[in-house]
Order: sequence, then C-alpha cells, then structure tokens
Amino acid sequence: MTAPPPAAVLWDMDGTLVDTEPYWMAAETPLVESFGGTWTHEQALQLVGLGLADSARILQGAGVRMEVPAIIDHLTDTVITSLETTGVPFRPGARELLAELKERGVKTALVTMSVRRMAERVAGLMAPGTFDVIVAGDDVERPKPHPDAYLKACTLLGVAPERCVAIEDSPNGVRAAVASGAVTLGVPLMVSLDDSGAHELWPSLAERGVDDLAALLDTHAASTEAVR
Repeated sequence: MTAPPPAAVLWDMDGTLVDTEPYWMAAETPLVESFGGTWTHEQALQLVGLGLADSARILQGAGVRMEVPAIIDHLTDTVITSLETTGVPFRPGARELLAELKERGVKTALVTMSVRRMAERVAGLMAPGTFDVIVAGDDVERPKPHPDAYLKACTLLGVAPERCVAIEDSPNGVRAAVASGAVTLGVPLMVSLDDSGAHELWPSLAERGVDDLAALLDTHAASTEAVR
C-alpha cells in the first residue's frame, strides 16, 4: 500500500531549489576587495545557509564599511542581476518534483533566508501557483537555524510540521527544519550534511517523486512511533 503524500513540502531556495550559491560568493568577493580586504572560498562557505543579516555582519568583520541593510541590498541586487543576465540554474529534479506536487495537490512553501523581493523573483520564474506561500528572511525575526520560518510556513499553510517534508542543502537550514518538527531531507551541494541531523540524505532530487517523499515521511513516522 502506497503511503499518503505529505501534508506539505517546504523548500529552501538557495542551493536547494536553485544553485545560486556561486552567485552569492561572486557578489561577496568584489565587495570585500573594494574595501581593501580579502575573501577566500573557505570564508564564503561559512555564509552558506546563514541569514543575510548574520552574513552581512561577518562581511563587516572582513572590512566592509557599510551598514547591514546596505550590504544586504547590495548583495541581493548583484545576485538578481546575475540571475537576469545568465538565467536561473535550477537544481536537478527540482522543477519536475514541484510540478508533480502541484499535480497531486500537495501544498508547497518556499522558505528562504533571502529577502522577499528575491524570493518572489525566483518563484515568478516558475509556473503560476507553484508555491502556495513564501516565507522570506525579512518575514521573521530569527533566521535559520531557528525554526521560525518553517513554523510560520506551516501556520500559513494550516498544516502540522510533523506531517511535512522540508528539503534543505545547508547545516543551518537542516537544523531549522528539524527544530520545527518537519521530517527533513538533506540534498547537499556546497557543504557536507553528514553530521547535520537530517532524517535522510539524497545526492539529488533527480528522478525522485511524491511517492519517494511519502515513503520518507512514513518511514520516519514509523521509527518515531517505535521509540515511544
């Protein structure tokens, strides 16, 4: 018997839905260098999955003499320009899985630490109604790894977190999703998720469907029930 689908699937954006992390890194380096500093790939990796305000403060520590909101606006504008110039690099299988979720009536949310205007720009490149709700970094007070964004998405969708699957690519994102109570699927890209606490890791979303997510949710529910 096939397990029922999740009540909702909650998607991270950068690195999970779209491979934009290189765009963020490409925006950070010249910004730091314009103030006479240096910015390494290893330093850039530390920002993966962080809220933009936290990232901006780290950039200030690297010598960027700008206020946090100005840094956020600068990085966001630069990344949006890159997306408009070179196109949006969707991760393998993401659009196909989203299309199947919509076809089968499964609710979806985009849960990102990017600002809302960027989240809406990326979501606008999908078919209308692909996401039922968007929760962005400027919609919550506490960023990932706090669970606030995921909890807000579940409230807006009217679903229980434990009946949802969250898809993430960063340790901070995984921790946020797990803390919310959602069954959390890690699909790593730039950084390892081996010790992140994800309930399951997949190398890719390619050739994965709603039934795979349903099985993941069912397996986790069964294992949770077994330890009670």
